[in-house]
Amino acid sequence: MAKKTVGSIQTSTKRLTKAIKMVKSPKTGAYTFTESIMTPEMVNDWLNKK
Repeated sequence: MAKKTVGSIQTSTKRLTKAIKMVKSPKTGAYTFTESIMTPEMVNDWLNKK
């Protein structure tokens, strides 16, 4: 029987996190989603910057 692997964002020894942020457009007022893949230590800095 073959094993199935669950998709994860882990490459060799690095752990990566996919962060998604909702950003409001100043012109239209509509919300868009911005996503980025980074190390877990950088997530708070990325979410706090405008």
